[in-house]
Amino acid sequence: MSSQQPTEPDEPVYDDRVYRSPMAVVTGIALLALIAWLCGDALVRGTGSVRWLGAAIALFAVPLTVAFTIRPAVFANDNRMRVRNPFRVIELPWAAVDAVRAGYSAEVLAEGAKYQLWAVPVSLRERKKVQRQGQGYSRRGGLTGKGMAVPKANGSPDGGAPADPPRAHADQVVDELRELAERGAGRVGAQGSVRVHWSYEIIAPAVAGAVLLIVLLALR
Repeated sequence: MSSQQPTEPDEPVYDDRVYRSPMAVVTGIALLALIAWLCGDALVRGTGSVRWLGAAIALFAVPLTVAFTIRPAVFANDNRMRVRNPFRVIELPWAAVDAVRAGYSAEVLAEGAKYQLWAVPVSLRERKKVQRQGQGYSRRGGLTGKGMAVPKANGSPDGGAPADPPRAHADQVVDELRELAERGAGRVGAQGSVRVHWSYEIIAPAVAGAVLLIVLLALR
């Protein structure tokens, strides 16, 4: 009889955390509604080449609008992070991630390459606003200033744990992803290499619409 060595059981993996920009999604829906109105009107009321132009513009504009507004998202669990950018999907096991950072943009470094997180836009205006708010915090972690609570002996206004200084949204997301990466890098399920997939369901119709639009404009 052949002996079978036991495999190391991995810890349970919980549902993905999903990060995306609500403002980008709202903007995308509004733009899609505008495209549907304009191109739909051309298709219904237009004649001759106008209908073809409306179809070509819709075929070109809709996938690009979806790609840059609604599509971008970051999915993260205990084992890996999946970055869905406009034209690519990048799967990064935590063991392959070298760093997650936010400068002028949020990005992840892995295996000598850098990948931008389109779903986590960095707002310098929000960051400066939060920094100004953070100046109201005392060194002990409480709030100071007129109309604000004065910290008690342990450093917080209500006598509990010291309050953390405020953080911009992108910086909060990067902190969470960095924590997941550090905690999950040693897991059995977090091993492996980075995999990149091109999103042909976005690229193909956009290219087809661009070619059709160029041909129609050339024939006018």
